[in-house]
Amino acid sequence: MAWTILVIAGILEVGWAVGLKYTEGFSRLGPTILTVLAMVASMGLLGIAVRTLPIGTAYAVWTGIGTLGAALFGILVLGESANLLRLTCLMLIIGGIAGLKVLSSG
Repeated sequence: MAWTILVIAGILEVGWAVGLKYTEGFSRLGPTILTVLAMVASMGLLGIAVRTLPIGTAYAVWTGIGTLGAALFGILVLGESANLLRLTCLMLIIGGIAGLKVLSSG
């Protein structure tokens, strides 16, 4: 259950990371409220997940999901670069997340 909670927290991290772009420096009320709510929910769920998962593993996976999701959003929605080197680096993040899951004692 902790891993499910952690994945949801990571997805919410993607939401708030992407949301930051749409707040326009926290000058737009609607996107700012949604971004802050996603931040609070994401960190709250991370806090629940680390009750049973090792903090280093949980934090690395949480930030990895956020990094990967934000980068993919940038590529797929915002037209950011999808060159081979960048995609290779994203694959390394996926490998790191998978490795931490496999090696985790939680």
